[in-house]
Formats: sequence, C-alpha cells, structure tokens
Amino acid sequence: MKTVGIVGANGYTGSELVRVLAFHPNVTLSFLYSRSNSGTKISDLYPDLGTVCEMVLTDTPEEVDILFLCLPHKESQNWLGQYSVKEETLVIDLGNDFRLEGNFGNRNFIYGLPEINKKNLLGVKSIANPGCFATAIQLALLPLAGKGLLKEVYTTGITGSTGAGQSLQATTHFTWRNDNISAYKTLAHQHVDEILLQLVELNNSEVNLHFVPWRGDFARGIFTSSTLKTELELSDIDQLYRNFYEDEPFVTVSSRAIDLKQVVNTNRCVIQIEKSGNVVVIHSAIDNLLKGASGQAVQNMNIAMGWEENLGLYLKPIAF
Repeated sequence: MKTVGIVGANGYTGSELVRVLAFHPNVTLSFLYSRSNSGTKISDLYPDLGTVCEMVLTDTPEEVDILFLCLPHKESQNWLGQYSVKEETLVIDLGNDFRLEGNFGNRNFIYGLPEINKKNLLGVKSIANPGCFATAIQLALLPLAGKGLLKEVYTTGITGSTGAGQSLQATTHFTWRNDNISAYKTLAHQHVDEILLQLVELNNSEVNLHFVPWRGDFARGIFTSSTLKTELELSDIDQLYRNFYEDEPFVTVSSRAIDLKQVVNTNRCVIQIEKSGNVVVIHSAIDNLLKGASGQAVQNMNIAMGWEENLGLYLKPIAF
C-alpha cells in the first residue's frame, strides 16, 4: 500500500480525489491538507463523505509516497517552495502551474494526458495534470492532429458550475445560474495555450483555435463541439478516430448522439462525429471533475506507478 497526501482537500477536486482514492486498492490516505479548514472533519464539509472518510483536515503535511496538489492556479509553486517533498515522492499537480513550463527545482513535470503521453508517464515523479476544457478539446482533435489535418478550428464548450471552483462568485450563485447561460473569456481562455502546445507538436504545423466557453445551468460536466473543414469522408474520419483510441480504456467513439449523462461521475470521454459537405463537427463530453481533473489524476498515478490504468476508476455514470 502506498501512502497518499492531498493538498487542498477542502476544494471540489480535492474532495473528489478523496471519494475515488478511498476505494483504491493500492493506496491509503495519510493526510488531507487545508489551511482554511484545519481541524475540521472532511465529512463536516462534505456530508456525503460521512460513510467514506472521517479524516480531520490538517495544516501539517506528512511524508508520503504520492502527493496530489489541488490548489488554486499558481499556488502549487508556492506550496512546493514552502514545504520539503522527497525526490522519490510522486507529485501530481492539478493546477496549471507546470502545464506550459514543467521545470521546478529538480523536478521536471510531464504533461499528463495519457492518450498521447502514456509512455512518458511510466515511472515519472512529477506530473502536470491537464485542464478540464483542455482535456475535452484535445481528445476531440488529437486524431486529426496526428494526420496533420488541423488548420482553422472553431470550438464552443459549455461547463458546469463546479468548473469555477468552490469560492463563491457572482456567476456561481444558484439564483444567477438557474435558467441562465452565458459566454465568458471569449477567445481568451487560459487553456488555449495548453491545448495548442500539444496540438501543434502533433500536427507538425500551426493550428488556429478559436474557442468560446460557456457557463451552463448544471453542476458538472463539459460538452464541446469543434468545427473545421476537411475533404475526408465521414467514414474515414470515424475509422481514424476508432483506430487512434482503440487501446484507450477511457475514450469511446460513438455512432449515436452523445450527452453529458453518459460521462458524469465517470473518468470517460465520449466522442461523436458529424459531417455536412466539407465541414466536420467533433463533439466530446467529459466530467470536468473526473476525466477533467481528479479521475485523470488517478489515471496518471496508476500509469506512473505501473498499475492497471483502470484501477480505482470503475465508476458508473449517473443516468437518471
């Protein structure tokens, strides 16, 4: 059994990690770190964890085999600078601190999108977990990028309120979100640079990505639609995607219409392809807190440790 610590366990991604790791057969939770809620039971913050985990949050970290950083963006560097972490400890950062620039001290963070980087993740000690929108959009476009077919891409994506984090904001109030929808960070979302860093390398040429994100009237999930032009037939595109993902346990290419309920509460991504004339649309759906954050972090842990990739991630979707 490997020991695990979660820094920022009081947030959405941290508490989601508790839910998943509490049932993982190869790890045991050693500490749950939180400055703001130190001394409080995790189950007092999240009553659903009452039958799962009764640990008390602490502001004193311990030495562990595996460390998850679930901190607000740009705070992971500060935390690692403040506390000593053994070189042999596997550190998985769920923030965006190391996605573009992976060097920190003696650590070189590897970008943790398993579907393109699995071989490089085996045995590493530092992983930068991808962003939620970045995961959904990249999985929708990777097969085309692998063939150098990306040039101009127009993407829209809608996300649930948990994507904004736990801190209360005007746009996360129930009274504002209910029966409402809005665009935000139009053409300027922070995940675009991260997406392009991977796609351009795979595409072997420049990619112009125009991304408009939306806030949705639901708690969790991401649905994206990417539009581009290609002369490939729909059947050829479909086969390209099925071949690309045939050995990936968490990506499914669907021949039928997809929806969020197929993926919410799972580490899965489902993809659907539609085409009219020379215009193709690639739809993708994920759970932003699982495949877009905590679930993918556990998937990365499994790969890095040499365990079965599915371990601890046999989760059923909430269909009703």
